[in-house]
Amino acid sequence: MRKLRFRQIHLDFHTSPHIPGIGEKFNKRQWQNALKRGYVDSITAFAVCHHGWSYNDTKVGKRHPHLNFDLLRAQFDAAKEIDVNVPIYITAGVNNVAADDHPEWREVDHEGKYTGWTASPIAAGFKSLCFNTPYLDHLCNLIDEVVLQFPNCDGIFLDIIAQSPCCCQWCMADMLAAGLDPTNHEHRLANAKRVLHKYYERSTAAAQAYNKEMPVFHNSGHIAKGDRDVISFQSHLELESLPTGGWGYDHFPASAKYALCVGKEFLGMTGKFHNTWGEFGGFKHPNALRYECAAMIAYGSKCSVGDQLHPNGMMNDSTYDIIGTAYAEVEAKEPWCDNVTSAAEVAFLSAEAAGISGREPSADTGTARLLLEGHIPFDVLDAEMDFNNYKVLILPDEIQVTPALKKKVDAFLAAGGKLILSGSSGITADGKKFLFDVGAKLEGTSPFCPDYILPKPAYAPDYIKTPLVMYLASKRIKVTDGRSLGDIYDPWFNRRFDHFCSHQHTPYSGEPSGYQCGVIKGNVLYFAHPVFALYHASGAVPVKDYILKTIRKFIGSAALIETSMPSTARVSVMDQPAENRRIIHLLYATTISRGGCLKIKDVASSGRLYGVNVIEDLLPLANVEVRVCAPRKVKSVTLEPQGKAIDYTQKGSWVSFKVDEFTCHQMVVLA
Repeated sequence: MRKLRFRQIHLDFHTSPHIPGIGEKFNKRQWQNALKRGYVDSITAFAVCHHGWSYNDTKVGKRHPHLNFDLLRAQFDAAKEIDVNVPIYITAGVNNVAADDHPEWREVDHEGKYTGWTASPIAAGFKSLCFNTPYLDHLCNLIDEVVLQFPNCDGIFLDIIAQSPCCCQWCMADMLAAGLDPTNHEHRLANAKRVLHKYYERSTAAAQAYNKEMPVFHNSGHIAKGDRDVISFQSHLELESLPTGGWGYDHFPASAKYALCVGKEFLGMTGKFHNTWGEFGGFKHPNALRYECAAMIAYGSKCSVGDQLHPNGMMNDSTYDIIGTAYAEVEAKEPWCDNVTSAAEVAFLSAEAAGISGREPSADTGTARLLLEGHIPFDVLDAEMDFNNYKVLILPDEIQVTPALKKKVDAFLAAGGKLILSGSSGITADGKKFLFDVGAKLEGTSPFCPDYILPKPAYAPDYIKTPLVMYLASKRIKVTDGRSLGDIYDPWFNRRFDHFCSHQHTPYSGEPSGYQCGVIKGNVLYFAHPVFALYHASGAVPVKDYILKTIRKFIGSAALIETSMPSTARVSVMDQPAENRRIIHLLYATTISRGGCLKIKDVASSGRLYGVNVIEDLLPLANVEVRVCAPRKVKSVTLEPQGKAIDYTQKGSWVSFKVDEFTCHQMVVLA
C-alpha cells in the first residue's frame, strides 16, 4: 500500500451551474507555482462535486455546463509533472444533478418527506440520496469511469457517507422482505445499517476493481470510534477536524489518539478558512495553520489543509503563501515524524466505542481535555484493542462493562495494570453493586444535584479548604477497606418551586453526608462523580485540579512526563523504533473567542455568522523544564530540526532538561 505524504491539500470545487467560465483561468504554471509556494506534495482534486457536476471527460455523469475541457486531467497532469500526488474526489451521499434527474432516489423519512441536508424545495443546499436505490449503481459507474481514466491516481476519496432510516420504495420493500417492521424506528435503523454496509462493499470494490492496492477513503466527517466494520473498508484514515469549522480544538487530538491505535496511516484535515467549508475569501491567520499542522505531526498524523478553488480555476496566491508558512515547517520536521508509535502508558476506553450515542460523548471529550491539560500522554481505545500495552486504563463515567470487557479488564488488573473508574462505569446495569473491588459499598445514586466535596489534603487543590461544588449527581459510596478521597457534603434540598435558595443551588449543610467522593484500593481508583463529563460541561479549574492531582498521585511514573508549561500547552511523546529514539513534542498556542452569533436577514447568504475560537498570536515560552521517562540510557538530547544539542541529566529512567525558549512547536529528541 502506498504511503501517505505529509503535506496534502483537499481542494474543494463544489460549483454552481449558474456560474460561467468554469476553469477558464486554469494555467498549468500558475497551478504548479502555487503548489510549490505552498510546499504541497499531494492534492485531492475533483471528479464530481456536491452539485453533481463532473470535471473530467464523462459518459456516466454530466460535465459542468460551463466547462469546455477536461479540468481534472489538466490538474492531474500538472501536479504529476512536479511529483505531487493526486487522490481524486467523488461526492457520494449528496448529488443534486442525480437528485433532480431522479427524485425517487432521494432519502424519504417515515412521514413521506425528503430528508438529508436539504428537505425543502425552496431551501438552498445539497440533496441526500439513498444508497438502497439505483443511485448506488450510478455512483459505482462514476467511480469505475474515474479509475479507468486515472489508473495512476493516488486514491479515491468518497464523501458524505451516511444513510438515514429511509422509507423510499426500495427500503420499504427490503424491510418487508427481511421481516422488519417499517413502523418500528429501531427496525428502520437496522435496515439503514444494512444499506450502508452494502454501500461500503460495492463502492470499495468499484474503486479497487482494476487495482487492489488503490487507496480508498470514505468520509463521514468523523471516524466513529469502535466501528470496526466501517474502518475495515478504509485503506487509511483522514480525520476531518476543522477547529473553527464546528469541530473545535478538542476534537482532533482524541481522534488522532484513537487512529494511532487502529494501525492504519492517517492524516488530519483542517482548513485554510476562517470558519468552515464553502467560504470564499476567508483566511485563517498563518500562525493558526502553523499550530494546527504542528499538532498533527506531534500526534503521529500526516497533514491535510482544506482549500476551495475559485470557479475560474485559478489558485489563490494568498492561500498558498499562508499554507506554505506551515508546510515549510512540516517539511523540515518530517524525518522525526514518520513511522512513529505512541509512547503513552495511559489509555482510556472511548465511551463512543462502548456504545454511548453521540459523535463526541462528554465523557470522551472531558477525559481527553483533562489529560491534555495535565500533560499526561494517552491513547484512546475501543474494546477490541489490547489493554496490556498500557499501565493505566480509564473507563470514564458511563462505560457499561459487558462480560467480555470484564474478562479483559480482570486480566489487565491481574497483570499489574491500574484501573480508573468514575460515575456509573464499572457498576452493574441495575446500579446496585460494583463489578470490581474498589474498597467501598455502593448505595445507589445521590438524590441531590449538585452536591459538594471536600477532598483530603493529598488530593485537594492547594487553594481549596472548604467544600467544592460538583455540578452532576454522585453515586452514594461508603468506603470499607479502601482509602477515601474525601467527604461529600449534601445541600439542604434540591432547587424546586417550593424550596430554593438564591440564584442557583442550595448551599451545603454543615456536616459531611457520611458518603465519600471517591476511593482507592490497590490498583483501582474510583471517583463517585462522572468527573470527566462534569469537567467537559463546567470547565471548573478546581475540579480539574482535584481530578488531575488524584490521578497523578495514583498512576505515578505512568504519567511519563512532567513539564513547567501552562495547561494551555500540549505535550506528545512518540517513539521511532527504527531510529531508536524518543521524540517529545512541546506545543503552545492560546485560543481566543472571537465573533458571535448573528442572523443575516438583509442579504441572501448562508444566513448566520457564529463565534469561533481562533489562534492569532504565537507567544514564546521560556525556560521550559521537562522531566521525562526514557526507555533506555540516553546518549544525546537535541532540539530538532535545529540539530542543537542541549544539556541533560539522567537519573534512573528519568531524563531532565530545559528548553530555553520555543514558539509554537519544539521537538526534543532523546537518542
